[in-house]
Amino acid sequence: MSKEDYILSVLSPKDRLEAAFKIATEALKKTTLTTKDVEKAVKIVRRRAYEKEK
Repeated sequence: MSKEDYILSVLSPKDRLEAAFKIATEALKKTTLTTKDVEKAVKIVRRRAYEKEK
């Protein structure tokens, strides 16, 4: 098991989702998308993910 796999395995699903959002934000910084576009998409995905938990 790689260290990245281990780190992901000890995170809760919510923490994994937050980590994915941070990575996506960094990856999309140099695109033509605005920060507002990315934040809007993150809110939509979070809302859907958290609705499933209920």
